[in-house]
Amino acid sequence: MKFLADENFNGKILRGLKREYPEIEIIRAQDTEMYQSSDPDLLRWATEKGYLILTHDAKTMPHHAHEQLANGLNVTGVIIVKDSISFRIVIDDLLAISQASSFDEWQNKVTFLPL
Repeated sequence: MKFLADENFNGKILRGLKREYPEIEIIRAQDTEMYQSSDPDLLRWATEKGYLILTHDAKTMPHHAHEQLANGLNVTGVIIVKDSISFRIVIDDLLAISQASSFDEWQNKVTFLPL
């Protein structure tokens, strides 16, 4: 399972994930050519490259994902992480997702954490 954290995703969560599960594959949008891209462009890129998107953006990202689905396009999974939940819960949920599910289970879905 591969994850793409959008530009505003909390770095403490990413560091916690890597500390507990060093094998996890997570890249940050700012470390790719997609830095400062629009949500629709980021969604298309992540889908092409096979990354699930991690974001705190509950306002625009789900809208863009649903718009692309309505237009008949596939969308990689989008996982919306609420800012108000503890890092421990987020890390545990993301570890469960990466270890106990397949990439295909998340395709064309927008999911909110906590699970």
